[in-house]
Amino acid sequence: MTASLDFSPVAPNSSLDSAGQLLGSITTQLTAQLRAITPPERGRGTGGAEHRPTLVAVAHGSRHPAAVGAVRELVAAVRKQSPGLDVRLGHIELNEPLLADTLAELSGEVVLVPLLFGRGYHVRHDLPEALAAAAPQVHGAVAAPLGPHPLLAAALHARLVEAGWQRSSGDGVVLAAAGSRAPESAADTRGTAALLSERLGGVRVVEAYASGPGPRVEDALRRLRGEGVRNIAVASCFAAPGLFADQVRAAAPGLVSAPLGAHPALARLVLARYHLAVATASRAAA
Repeated sequence: MTASLDFSPVAPNSSLDSAGQLLGSITTQLTAQLRAITPPERGRGTGGAEHRPTLVAVAHGSRHPAAVGAVRELVAAVRKQSPGLDVRLGHIELNEPLLADTLAELSGEVVLVPLLFGRGYHVRHDLPEALAAAAPQVHGAVAAPLGPHPLLAAALHARLVEAGWQRSSGDGVVLAAAGSRAPESAADTRGTAALLSERLGGVRVVEAYASGPGPRVEDALRRLRGEGVRNIAVASCFAAPGLFADQVRAAAPGLVSAPLGAHPALARLVLARYHLAVATASRAAA
């Protein structure tokens, strides 16, 4: 099983010029993806042992003192939801274990699941290159990033509620993401914003970015205020505390949700991406 899999729920498409069209495209493609998620079958090998590729959760890495702990808690939540599955952690940079070191300790089949929320450079280049560099000792697939997906919208909603958000007339939400120069990543963030809006019952949700092109949180706040939106909250689309999450909190004077961390819906989403990658690679090899 060797593949870099593109599970793009939203491909860049100039024809998707409305939220309705965008959400319809997401829904259609997500339905097809969710149908592909099936539990791995128990093997018939020696002793009837079950063989499943190792899940390697790949975090970006951060100098923030709380980042590593938050990511480890998420990985622990994934393990708790799938007992017996070998789940490892690797970082792209800054923190240990680095992804290359994690892969060096493994052999056989793996699935890299990025703890990232769009198809930016790391997902499209760094992870496939790391997997290729570990061959032939390790082989496998790169799963889709965590966004967009209904489970991500559920986790974002829950963090907003935990921060004190209550729906009322005139609400608006800024979805704060890391940002990327890749248009595919921006499309994924728009898809997440559409799903979050649907989850919140049609509340206006606009995107903002901590880096790269596109509006900053301050810009999104001004935009919503200019539209007459009175109650504005910021949904932090980050897996763990870090520089970007701190910047977003500093830029927003009102309600800001915490990073997603080990929320159960996010752990379920990591496993969903893993199972989809396994199923897709198995069909490709058949």
